[in-house]
Amino acid sequence: MYSALEDKGVLAVVMERFEKQRLPRILDIKKMVDNGEKLSNLDIEFLEEVFKDTQQYKSFVDSHPEFQSLFTKVAHLYNEIASEALANEQKI
Repeated sequence: MYSALEDKGVLAVVMERFEKQRLPRILDIKKMVDNGEKLSNLDIEFLEEVFKDTQQYKSFVDSHPEFQSLFTKVAHLYNEIASEALANEQKI
């Protein structure tokens, strides 16, 4: 996937998908866990897919500093969601 991102058209599609599909859903999931809700299996599968894809983009981001801030923010957001979701699961 890294080499495909070097193509500006592929990169544009990946960024558009993130902006219009993934980020809104990630933010909705964040609101859910912030409100004490538990994640559904579908939510967990979605987050796992996003995390897996994010890891695949790491090499690309390492060589393109203009994307490092976004990458870091997404990784931090993912970590916040995972931590809060775990705390929600452990509540009785």
